[in-house]
Amino acid sequence: MSNTSSFTSYVALPLLSDFASVADVERYVPLPDDWFVAMTDVVKSTEAIRDGHYKAVNMAGAAAIAAVINARDGDADFPFVFGGDGTAMALPQSERALVEEALAATARWVEEDLDLTLRTATVSVGDIRRAGHDVRVARFAASEAMTYALFSGGGVSWAEEEMKAGAFPAHMAEPGTRPDLEGLSCRWKPLTPERGTILTILAVPRSGDDNDPAFAAVVHALIDLLETAERGGRPVTDEGPAFAWPPAGLDLEARATRGKRSLAAQKAKIATISLLAWVLDRTKRNLGDFDPVHYRRYTALNADFRKYQDGIRMTVDCAPDTVTRVEGILRAARDAGTLDFGLLRQESAVMTCFVPSIHSDTHFHFVDGAQGGYAAAAASIKG
Repeated sequence: MSNTSSFTSYVALPLLSDFASVADVERYVPLPDDWFVAMTDVVKSTEAIRDGHYKAVNMAGAAAIAAVINARDGDADFPFVFGGDGTAMALPQSERALVEEALAATARWVEEDLDLTLRTATVSVGDIRRAGHDVRVARFAASEAMTYALFSGGGVSWAEEEMKAGAFPAHMAEPGTRPDLEGLSCRWKPLTPERGTILTILAVPRSGDDNDPAFAAVVHALIDLLETAERGGRPVTDEGPAFAWPPAGLDLEARATRGKRSLAAQKAKIATISLLAWVLDRTKRNLGDFDPVHYRRYTALNADFRKYQDGIRMTVDCAPDTVTRVEGILRAARDAGTLDFGLLRQESAVMTCFVPSIHSDTHFHFVDGAQGGYAAAAASIKG
């Protein structure tokens, strides 16, 4: 498979404003052969989530994104997709050593502070194409301030499966090495559904390549149903989640961001900042240019509750009858040989966040189901 990419830079890609267009393959641009894909995956994530460690699993998945952004001096203009228990990203070959160093440090931190094992790997786009797959990318505008990447072509998913099978082995940094995870947080309480059920949907083309009109038709049908019945299914209210105190995930965030501070000192700092935000929110007051109402609204707008990586992935708030209709669409498509799917009903969703600055609207909010999410949905497909 040759590279006929017209790709010039990620930020030059046109923005998709309608999520229904994510299944239109003509909207994607092939990445150049001399780029590479970097991946992470929490080993035995399903078991860890079953044991109640869903926040730690999601934190490990998001940590790689934070580490790479910070290693790039805060530059987040590269394609990445959060997958719950891992992440996938793509960057130019010139940054491969920098990214591998950040991932190696993240893997060490996950082992030492979260008591989990994080696989990491990198593979060139050219090698993915020589294996018979492609890596295409597009940009979706979640809000006027935030864009998220979309991957198509089957190559990223193929590379992830190869990584899990032992290909592309990567080293772990020396004991005690810490990545720069400043800005990584998980302060919000679990998001409870307003309509009845938090539904995690994972649907992938059975052929492994999403360049299939039948698969695109199913994706369009799902999105149309959710847009019509549930206003898109956003699990975060339009006003955004309410500030709470004490903050959820305090220990995890302190472990991620303490740097050279003691864990106790970092916990005290986070607790104090969170208390101030809670007071401002309750009293409807601003502090300087920090407006808690505005921040909450952009938290809702920027949440990545629906994404596309060689298939559709959504964590949505649905009424029971909508869940039944979603399952009917997916079962019919599976019976027709179009796709395989995982569907998981849950009592809540969870957000893990990367906030470079509270004074900007460009803060990321990664959404997953709290009782298994994408990891459990993927496991059900394999099962």
